[in-house]
Amino acid sequence: MTIISRTEDLEILLTVIDSGSFSAAARILDIQVAKVSRAVSRLEKDLNSTLLNRTTRKLELTEEGRIFTEQIRQGLHQLAEAEENIRTQAGIPLGRLRVDAATPFILHQLVPLIAGFRDLYPQIDLELVSNENIIDLIERKTDLAIRIGALQDSNLHARFLGRSSLHIVASPFYLAAKGMPETLDALSQHQIIGFADAPHLNRWPMSRQVNLSIALASSSGETIRQLCLAGQGLALLSEFMIREDLSNGRLVKVLGDSIVSPNNRELVHAVYYRNTGLSSRITAFLDYIQPRLKL
Repeated sequence: MTIISRTEDLEILLTVIDSGSFSAAARILDIQVAKVSRAVSRLEKDLNSTLLNRTTRKLELTEEGRIFTEQIRQGLHQLAEAEENIRTQAGIPLGRLRVDAATPFILHQLVPLIAGFRDLYPQIDLELVSNENIIDLIERKTDLAIRIGALQDSNLHARFLGRSSLHIVASPFYLAAKGMPETLDALSQHQIIGFADAPHLNRWPMSRQVNLSIALASSSGETIRQLCLAGQGLALLSEFMIREDLSNGRLVKVLGDSIVSPNNRELVHAVYYRNTGLSSRITAFLDYIQPRLKL
């Protein structure tokens, strides 16, 4: 079997699809738009097939393009793994490691550990990418993701990293102004800060279900934390992101016995694709961070 497509052209095509335009792909890859256009045109000519329908407003994959790109994503990922296995036969982890996690986890758990990890593994090129929602690892060219909460059935390997307790919290400033709620029913008299894009996170795992009215919302857990610190209301947040706030009194626990524990939202896992071997860089990263996390 002869492969006629250039690997570079395939990478460019995938970047066009992921970024949504030729110009965006050119910016990401730091190349000229003309080179992006030539790469896609060359692929279509070599394959004798139209991969993208182009209009002045957007690009759309043809059915042939959709099938082709799904397969080449897998193929390029496997090629990268094969090359890395050869490079790391000496037993020294090296190469790119792209880690995805929600912003609060990166800021409060991973960032404090990075200096020590890089000192120990200087040949690993680490990339930390923040996404508040679950991503497709292959589509985003990501090696490893940290997921909070119950995992859905999938073709991913998972390593359990621990549990992080949930707490209803508010700032002392807010509680001084609005009062400390003493019962679950009293929550209806308070400003509740919730998640804008994840309504299931606004159903708190309490000993008795209470309908909460969300007065202020954000798609980012870190933004919700900042709003709490600014005295804007009550929120349910994981201990991994507010441990220091609680210890220094910037945030205060409210209705401490009302959250049922254990619950699925406390779970913290690292996930990676099952169809590839566990690379040395992933092993090195997880073995380093797991005993040092403060969940």
